[in-house]
Amino acid sequence: MSNLETNRVYNFNPGPANLPLEVLKEAQAEFLNFNNSGMSIIEISHRSKPYEEVHAQAKADILELMNLGNDYEVLFIQGGASLQFAMIPMNFASPEHKGNYILSGTFSSNAYKEAVTLGVGEVAASSKETGFHHVPQQNELKINPNAAYLHICNNNTIYGTEFHYIPDTNGVPLFADMSSDMLSRPWDFSKFDFIYAGVQKNLGPAGVVLVVAKKSLIEKSRETLPTMLRYDTFFKKDSLYNTPPEFCIYMVGKVAKWVKSQGGLTAMAERNAKKAKLLYDAIDNSDGFYRGHADKDSRSFMNVTFRLPNEELEKKFVVEALEHNLSGVKGHRSVGGMRASIYNAMPIEGAEALANFMDQFKKAN
Repeated sequence: MSNLETNRVYNFNPGPANLPLEVLKEAQAEFLNFNNSGMSIIEISHRSKPYEEVHAQAKADILELMNLGNDYEVLFIQGGASLQFAMIPMNFASPEHKGNYILSGTFSSNAYKEAVTLGVGEVAASSKETGFHHVPQQNELKINPNAAYLHICNNNTIYGTEFHYIPDTNGVPLFADMSSDMLSRPWDFSKFDFIYAGVQKNLGPAGVVLVVAKKSLIEKSRETLPTMLRYDTFFKKDSLYNTPPEFCIYMVGKVAKWVKSQGGLTAMAERNAKKAKLLYDAIDNSDGFYRGHADKDSRSFMNVTFRLPNEELEKKFVVEALEHNLSGVKGHRSVGGMRASIYNAMPIEGAEALANFMDQFKKAN
């Protein structure tokens, strides 16, 4: 093992987040001369055969992992998930058929605000009044039967909550922001009409948004929209209308291939559940020293959020954690406390190291 590897920390940042070490090493080895082209992947034309193969394989592996057929399309779009907050209502909603939103955290609220700005947003359920401690359950949903879609944020990185059920929409198309739990567990993805994910949390480096959606939905967009704000632009041109972020897509493809090599989404779910249990056990067995933010039935397997008895101890925790090579554990400023992001690429050893540190810190303080 090289010094570069031994000096790496356990990275609990929520995004950009850690990537599988195997993927990083493979990309490093290929970087100067990709596929014997004499060029790096970031220098190759997006119209060239070597890049076309990367592009096509990434799409195929993603659909295979999600167990989706050719009635779904994979798009690669720039602008982050935040641009999707606006593109979705622009393309699909109207004053007569508004987008319905379940508000379960910051990003679902931000998506709703964009729809409201466009005059096409409507709340179907919200846990804001109770501090976003839980994900609204099926019996809390009030979906307008004339809605253009129901939008959810599957996992809430800031508050550490996650959907553990797929909402029954009674025929209203289901849209999901899966930025922070995409490809982390098996779902019946066919129940979703439109899925999007900023890849920098669980799939690759920042710079591209992955969209997986029904072709029948995205093959037509409003002709009054600018070209780059229309989903059919990306659909008809295979996400190659303009120069795509090649390196990001290349890395997403490598991560998808890595997930397959690990045993697919079932294996990912089992490993992620073990990591989450280690940390939640450390919280629950701390006699109140650590206090989890999320209600137990809404706890995230991706982002574990918790508080300590006071802010001084929280500051001390962050400093001492880094001394133990545990990086990025400070919580979001809007919530405070701690947050450990344990995406697919976080090894079980990382969660074990943090759980052990939590126990030691509690005993010392």
